[in-house]
Amino acid sequence: MELKFKVSGRISKPVEEVFEAVADPKQLSGYFTTGGAKGRLETGTIVTWDFADFPGAFPVEVVEVEKNKKIVLRWDANDDDPTTHPVPPEAKNTYKTTITMTFDSLEDGRTLVTIAEEGWRETPAGLSASYGNCQGWSQMLCALKAYVEYGINLREGMYK
Repeated sequence: MELKFKVSGRISKPVEEVFEAVADPKQLSGYFTTGGAKGRLETGTIVTWDFADFPGAFPVEVVEVEKNKKIVLRWDANDDDPTTHPVPPEAKNTYKTTITMTFDSLEDGRTLVTIAEEGWRETPAGLSASYGNCQGWSQMLCALKAYVEYGINLREGMYK
């Protein structure tokens, strides 16, 4: 069984505006990366994202960006949380998952954003990490919608 998921949401703004809210680190920091984002999402770059619920900035590899259409990212799988799935130091083997975001312009002027993530190990720790990320990306879509449509940061104060 391959561990992967896909979440989607419709944003009542044009695709260009929604895409920019994800690609631009200043905007992304205004609703998603509670500790801030550094670096624009552009093909071949490595940016850093920081979250209050996962302290410490970490690298995000930008694999591909197709303006107003797609963003592909890679980051560490984060399935070795010692509080839920202890892994002895000699057993740690860092690996990455792949996130694909697509932006589809709808006939009514809205944008359909779909986020898929895949690549976890088929272990209890991988399953747990995939559930956590599915929750996080679902929250990101809700926060993106609130930010782009109404200027509200849903995540402010949620984790600290």
